[in-house]
Amino acid sequence: MGVGWRRLAFTIAAILLPILGGCGSSRVASSNLSGKPALSIPSTSSSSTTQATSPSTTTCSVVADIGHWSDERLASQMLAISSEMGSLSRIEGAFRGGVGGVVLTGSASLAAPALKAELAKLESFSPDGIPPLVMADEEGGGIQVLSSLVGSMPWPRTMAQTISLAGVEALTHKIGTAMRSLGVTMDLAPVVDLDAGPGPSETNPDGSRSFSANPRIATEYAKAFEAGLEKAGVVPVLKHFPGLGGASGNTDFMAAHTLPFSSLVQSGLIPFEKLAPSAEVVMVSNASIPGLTNGVPSSMSSKAIGTLRKSIGFNGVIITDSLETVSISSYQPNISKAVVDAAGAGADLVMLASSNPNQMPVFLSARSALAQAIASGTLSRSKVEASVARILSLKGVSPGCVYY
Repeated sequence: MGVGWRRLAFTIAAILLPILGGCGSSRVASSNLSGKPALSIPSTSSSSTTQATSPSTTTCSVVADIGHWSDERLASQMLAISSEMGSLSRIEGAFRGGVGGVVLTGSASLAAPALKAELAKLESFSPDGIPPLVMADEEGGGIQVLSSLVGSMPWPRTMAQTISLAGVEALTHKIGTAMRSLGVTMDLAPVVDLDAGPGPSETNPDGSRSFSANPRIATEYAKAFEAGLEKAGVVPVLKHFPGLGGASGNTDFMAAHTLPFSSLVQSGLIPFEKLAPSAEVVMVSNASIPGLTNGVPSSMSSKAIGTLRKSIGFNGVIITDSLETVSISSYQPNISKAVVDAAGAGADLVMLASSNPNQMPVFLSARSALAQAIASGTLSRSKVEASVARILSLKGVSPGCVYY
């Protein structure tokens, strides 16, 4: 099904679902996996978004409308936490709690069969058979946590200089197929930032992670990278909106800002304009945007996320970069408050990834803060349900139907 028709069908289904009480899913969760308005600075209010649901309908075994889910369960689905691959059992409680995503970190200390078996065991604990999105950073070069298990790729810049577009698509299809065989369903790549400088480093987040400083080359290679993953059944993630090329520093290590918004319109936003409308997931950076967010990190800014939704025309899942970074703690030291602020700004899935070997306390605290914000009305329940609907649709589950 074409992307345009799928999005139209999603919109129609979203309108009819509350009226008809219908339910359906095009995929069972465990098996899942130009005309735009001119860019402008959006209003300060959070953007309203369309709830996406599966276009095809079937008879459901059990109807479990997310409108009847508890605040805590909705909150769990909006969180992605990290775990070292050798200690996944430490976050068993998050699987049981219905966490939305799990980011694999560390070195691949487990052999492929062991990692696959551990993921399958933990996913069996997921409520209603809805497992988390299992994510890994497989960009190429030095950013590949699974390279010993799935194979290696050159740095993106090297790919663009030495490999054809067809070659990149074939390479990511090979890597993606190996990822999917392990149970990894999402690649936190490709990077579509525009950069020609040295790095990555503490001062430059991109460097060789960028395909090119040329918007056309970066767009073409990112598209080929995406296509290979999609053919393998792995969801690609475009990052880091609105573009970190030329940023004042690396947000992992310091508070940083992008180029001015007026400059991004002429450069860094171009790959997102070309690719985001047909993408399923876009990651928003933790850098602030001069001329747009007034010092607020993009991942916590309704203006930045509103630009992605309204001006770029992106209707998929918005995931934040990890909020466990210096750029966020220097702006909002309370990580749970930062999570609520990111969700309030319009993020669907909030990432909490770090080298912390035990993320359960962070998960529980963030879930509690989100649930309390929903209960109090600080977070609009209807907008939270729209976010969860998008996440479930990405997993192949209609928000109006859950298979037990």
